[in-house]
Amino acid sequence: MNWQLLPQFAVTGILSGGPIALIALGLVLIFKSSYIFNFAQGQFLLLGALITWWFSVEQGLPLYTAIALALVLSALLGIVVERLALRPMTGQPLLSIILMTLGLSQALQGLALLLFGGSQRNFPQMFSAADPYKITTPFIFNDKPIIVILKQNLVWSFVIAILGVILIGAFFQYTRTGLAMRATSEDHELAQSTGLRIRRIFGISWAMAGLVATAGGVLLATSSGLDLSLWLVVLSAFPAVLLGGLDSIPGALVGSLIIGLAQGLTRVSTVPMVRNSAEIMPYLVLLLVLIVRPEGLFGQKRIERV
Repeated sequence: MNWQLLPQFAVTGILSGGPIALIALGLVLIFKSSYIFNFAQGQFLLLGALITWWFSVEQGLPLYTAIALALVLSALLGIVVERLALRPMTGQPLLSIILMTLGLSQALQGLALLLFGGSQRNFPQMFSAADPYKITTPFIFNDKPIIVILKQNLVWSFVIAILGVILIGAFFQYTRTGLAMRATSEDHELAQSTGLRIRRIFGISWAMAGLVATAGGVLLATSSGLDLSLWLVVLSAFPAVLLGGLDSIPGALVGSLIIGLAQGLTRVSTVPMVRNSAEIMPYLVLLLVLIVRPEGLFGQKRIERV
């Protein structure tokens, strides 16, 4: 372990967990409303970032205008997917619906390649790449304090992502629509018998999933650039959701930060085999936690009586 770089990589790993939390939140939103694990969330993220790039670079619109338009289109895409792909599957076995989302992910990936091509793109920067933040830590190495240097885009992406998670959590906790979505997640038939329009709620859930996916995609693209492999970050969001609990918004946040921290600590190792295993580290952490808590850190333990 390179102890001199440990604080740098630990803080950077935690900050990188912020955008992952937004992606994980989209998975939780779908699961809470319909008990479907959406394998197409990564492609929602990719299309949202590509649409933002197209409006900003190709059409010359201001970046924040491009982001607003991309958010609207992503929400509409979520509604269309729910209406045309999910609603006809009502009453079908759950495995068939999950496999449908897997097929949908491939269709959206092909659509992105067809419309935008596969080349690497420079995404417009929302934050200055110069003047990084410097934090003097209490750790001493070679008689000098260790300084952590953080890029502005990484810090502000984390702040925006955390604010987004808090806003979605408040939406579920304090608004009528959010409470209706929570009720629907508990029992679809009971919710419908009380007058809730569960199909409308499903549409709202998919629209919100599209919104948070686009927000996460934009934040990631500002840091790492934009190409068709951007969707692969969802492979870190999957274990983050399972780690925190499939139906828990706070769990998605905590799980994402743990995953980010684990990947950061892995990269600081001086052992090449360990350092190169950052991509599988989230799944190793997930395996260890699920052995102790199969429902995740914040997931509800459900008991079914036979």
